[in-house]
Amino acid sequence: MINQVAPCGIDCVNCELFEANNNTTVWTRLAAMTGKTADEIKCKGCRLQGGCTIHTDCETLACVQAKGIDFCYECDHFPCHRLLPAADGAERLPHNLKVFNLCTIQRDGLAAFLEKARQHRALYFKGKMKIGAGPQPLEI
Repeated sequence: MINQVAPCGIDCVNCELFEANNNTTVWTRLAAMTGKTADEIKCKGCRLQGGCTIHTDCETLACVQAKGIDFCYECDHFPCHRLLPAADGAERLPHNLKVFNLCTIQRDGLAAFLEKARQHRALYFKGKMKIGAGPQPLEI
């Protein structure tokens, strides 16, 4: 289970590049854009391959490995500047979920987090914000 979640809290298991998701359309499209093969685009998770297939120079991963911990929340400096949310790319990247994900893993455990991770990601990208209550599911 630990290989399905990055040390920073990103839920790799829900990424379109994650190998187990068999998203050949995305792999082929990104391979053409990057000059890599579809097999090189497939991601097993940063823990197993030393970083994301798209972003291989991750300071957060290097920090966690140097400290010998599994997740950032285990660090005395949690949360640090590497986990600070940013507006840049927030509409398409799940990076602003890191601290929420890490706190949820710390509180509930990895298995319980993984059961809800897809719902949390969907609320982040598709929910409607209600000030004081957080993102609300879309009305269907």
